Amino acid sequence: MAEVERDPFTGRETTGHEWNGIKELDTPIPRGVLMFLIVTHIWAIAWWFFVPAWPLGTTYTKGLLGVDQHTTVEARVVEGQRQRAAWTSRLETEPYEAILADQTLMRTVRDTGRQLFGDNCAACHGRDGKGRANYPDLTDDDWIWGGTPEMIEQTMRVGVNSPHPDSRVGQMPAFGRDEMLDRDQVRNVAAYVYSLSHPDYASAQTSARIDAGREVFATTCAACHGENARGSAELGAPNLTDAYWIYGGDLDTIIATVHGGRQGHMPTWDERLSKAEIRTLALYVYDFRNGAR
Repeated sequence: MAEVERDPFTGRETTGHEWNGIKELDTPIPRGVLMFLIVTHIWAIAWWFFVPAWPLGTTYTKGLLGVDQHTTVEARVVEGQRQRAAWTSRLETEPYEAILADQTLMRTVRDTGRQLFGDNCAACHGRDGKGRANYPDLTDDDWIWGGTPEMIEQTMRVGVNSPHPDSRVGQMPAFGRDEMLDRDQVRNVAAYVYSLSHPDYASAQTSARIDAGREVFATTCAACHGENARGSAELGAPNLTDAYWIYGGDLDTIIATVHGGRQGHMPTWDERLSKAEIRTLALYVYDFRNGAR
């Protein structure tokens, strides 16, 4: 029979293992730890019977408590809709002027619109609505299709160049690539357009090119952008005389635009968002000019 060794200080038996002169005591697991393990195992086994747990082919065990997360979520959604019904019904039916005049309702629009904008619009237009390369800034007062709440709502509802049957349609032809204009005409009209927002570009060295570009603009571009180049909200043709540009307003980018054309895209939100949500976003975007974020 092996001799049992005891620690001289604690009186406990050792396991016989030794590391660098340190001997391991054969100390039992604390009773509190054992109780905790027992209780957690009992609770886990009981929980298998109380709540849905085990898959059974196309179904699962339902549990004795009848817990159903689908039903719980649906009930919460219904309750949330009931609580919002008071102001969502107003957003769906009242004129924009009345909503804008109601500061209490507008606070709700700003709070709700911030979340809706972040979830649906910020990916393209930025969280602050200031846009980015190839996406318009929504915080200025320069609108391609009109900046009233009604026009913003319509643009959101039908989209631009989208599959919606009533989609807004807008396209900048590729005048150079499709050989509607030759190389010099492209550069001339680009120089003229650039001079509209950069008056200091006009000089003795550029005047001939600008004058030639003015003639090209009158015969080729004025039909959409207008004789004064201030654009048309009905056609989705942007104003070319200000400092607001979607694709860039430097001379090289304007040349590239005239040569290769542009065709933006705005998805239709008619099926993804409710009428109240679209009108909330229209008001939220319209309110950007007042510094709302």
